[in-house]
Amino acid sequence: MPIATVNPANGETLKTYQAMGEEEVERRLQLAEATFRTYRTTTFDERARMLHRAADLLDEDQDEVARMLTTEMGKPLRQARAEAAKCAKAMRWYADNAADLLADEEPDASDVKDSGASRALVRYRPLGPVLAVMPWNFPLWQVVRFAAPALMAGNVGLLKHASNVPQTALYLEDLFHRAGFPEGTFQTLLIGSAAVDDVLRDERVRAVTLTGSEPAGRAVASTAGEMIKKTVLELGGSDPFVVMPSADVERAAQVAVTARVQNNGQSCIAAKRFIVHTDVYDAFAERFAAGMKALTVGDPMEDGTDVGPLASEQGRADLEELVDDAVRSGATVLCGGERPDGPGWFYPPTVLADITREMRIHREEAFGPVATLYRAADLDEAVLIANDSPFGLSSNVWTRDEDEVDRFVRDLEAGGVFVNGMTASHPALPFGGVKRSGYGRELSGHGIREFCNITTVWHGA
Repeated sequence: MPIATVNPANGETLKTYQAMGEEEVERRLQLAEATFRTYRTTTFDERARMLHRAADLLDEDQDEVARMLTTEMGKPLRQARAEAAKCAKAMRWYADNAADLLADEEPDASDVKDSGASRALVRYRPLGPVLAVMPWNFPLWQVVRFAAPALMAGNVGLLKHASNVPQTALYLEDLFHRAGFPEGTFQTLLIGSAAVDDVLRDERVRAVTLTGSEPAGRAVASTAGEMIKKTVLELGGSDPFVVMPSADVERAAQVAVTARVQNNGQSCIAAKRFIVHTDVYDAFAERFAAGMKALTVGDPMEDGTDVGPLASEQGRADLEELVDDAVRSGATVLCGGERPDGPGWFYPPTVLADITREMRIHREEAFGPVATLYRAADLDEAVLIANDSPFGLSSNVWTRDEDEVDRFVRDLEAGGVFVNGMTASHPALPFGGVKRSGYGRELSGHGIREFCNITTVWHGA
């Protein structure tokens, strides 16, 4: 895949970049290692000052950055602005909280007395250069939620971004440099996917984090396992959105539309499978399909647009295959389901009902504005359908019954349970999944400690 900016709204190639050669990659690896030796000794206050400056610069650049994101991957402009603002917020949160999150921990003296220690503590130390393999769907946020904690912990970053968002990748390197971070603290590697393995095998790279597809995760985890390097993986998701009889069905249907089509439906944590109790199924289905049908699909640069194009022609073809397979197997199309004429990689908001386990869309992630609708007889069946997926990223539950909430929190196989609201990521809350959605956590204190050497320090009597 070429490293290029291709506008998904019209298919026009705007900029093409030459992949870095072996010599340039080697230079950057050397620089990362050398920079780490000194950057690791900086104080939290010094790092926080630079990260706050990066946040301020990002705020100043917000309009320009938003247009860049929309041009490269097609999200509506107002959502691109929100993504930039969210990144600045996360930077400030880690700048303000990292020192406390990574403060030395001392057990009670009486707990370690029998070890012969007069004092013992746990200290969090940085690992070194961390490779980040990142996707195109949230091209700024996915990187910042790795970079902000990693840099505050004293690590340095190497970014291999998706090949269709090179301008965003280069902007991020420039942003951290303008903010005052030493040269080599955060570097972009303009390389293709085939070159990732060699970089990961390099001894100077100490760990890797990947957000992306399951095959990409398998490949990176395999190499990292062979090299015995720490990994964090955030892979696919097919999140359930469960609606029970006690829920505010009108509100649930409204939120369901947003939960499905955010980022043009190209989000791992977007709700994708809508599991509705039979008592409220018809009322929800009618409202949900009407809401999806009413969305405006069009130019993502226009403020009135709700859904822009998919990021690539192949992505739209993959989505069409899933829908066509479901329809051939008996699914009912409540709205959408047909590619529009004209330029760009658009696909209409679509709702499919009468889904069966034999359909591909039941097991595979639909990465676009396509929702599947299920009818559940009771809570037990709702949980059964929700867990009948290889993924386990997050989940949404709509109910006013606290006993039901307890059951869902206990039984749903997911890294998050959002009650009476849609899944969202926040810097103070851990983010990640189970099953084939990956392992490890990003964000919060859990995320910043993922790439730390958790060191026991023991003092004799």
